[in-house]
Amino acid sequence: MLERIGILLIDNFALMCCCNTVEPLRAANLLAKKSLFQVTYLSLKGGWVASSVGGGFETQPASDHIRSLDALFIVAGGDPFSVHDPAYLTLLRNAAQHGLVLGGISGGSVLLAKAGLMKNRRFTVHWEHFEELQAISDEFLMERRLYVIDRDRISCAGGVAPLDMMHALIRSQHGAELARQVSEWFIYTGVRRAEDQQRTHAGDMLSIEYRGLHISVRTALELMENHLAAPLSIPQIARLAGISNRHLHRRFIDDVGKTPKQAYLGLRLGKSDDLLKKTRLPLTDIALTCGFANAAHFGSAYKRAHGISPSAARRLSARSRSTTIASEN
Repeated sequence: MLERIGILLIDNFALMCCCNTVEPLRAANLLAKKSLFQVTYLSLKGGWVASSVGGGFETQPASDHIRSLDALFIVAGGDPFSVHDPAYLTLLRNAAQHGLVLGGISGGSVLLAKAGLMKNRRFTVHWEHFEELQAISDEFLMERRLYVIDRDRISCAGGVAPLDMMHALIRSQHGAELARQVSEWFIYTGVRRAEDQQRTHAGDMLSIEYRGLHISVRTALELMENHLAAPLSIPQIARLAGISNRHLHRRFIDDVGKTPKQAYLGLRLGKSDDLLKKTRLPLTDIALTCGFANAAHFGSAYKRAHGISPSAARRLSARSRSTTIASEN
């Protein structure tokens, strides 16, 4: 449970990103009538940190609070590649060693990647930085999504996307009803899925079609998509969706033609197939990234679904790419 959240501000951070991250937490406390989240504004040395529009926050030295936090969100704007102070990377690595959940907002994900803290973690970044970061390493598991929640790493494209991400975070911790109240508080009734596009001509969309599905099914599927690496139990999903386990099962059969358990496994296998064919990740890492206990567990589930082992599927995919390249040349 994330309760004590630090907001690490980088000079010239994007004020919109910061506000869209912290305001939903303030609203959640207000609407729940209790302190669910405690927010502390931080910087390397403390003091005033100005945003790109001049307004800013009075901050405290981040190193004084690392041990008392549950999560640390890094908010950066402008050009995060121009941030060269090694103290930032040291601070982030220390936070990871102390077991904090780390979040990157907009350019904040660039700093997490540069610190070596996104290894085997799916993540996103603002579209403006995507290709430049991808050029640094082809091992980054980057996705063109609004936000990605992968175990102890949370990333967001920035802009107004933090509203969508915080809706998902509040929903995961305190249920769909409070998340809905927070979104309506900000008259933000069109909450988007993590897979929605950052730009009107880009975006990697999942195959599941949400239109026409009952709201409880949509909510459950979104929870599943945001918890691939550390799967929730079906009773947990039902509770967070505000519906009984039995009712959720019936809704899934009616709307999706599968049980919640089958649909969840399908999402995890779909992501594993994508990683298998598009990355060089070892099978064990793919298994853990997609919520399987180990490579053997992943292999048996994959073979039942596809009739072929993951390693064989990877070889077939590699041969297919080689054949395509050869024919083009």
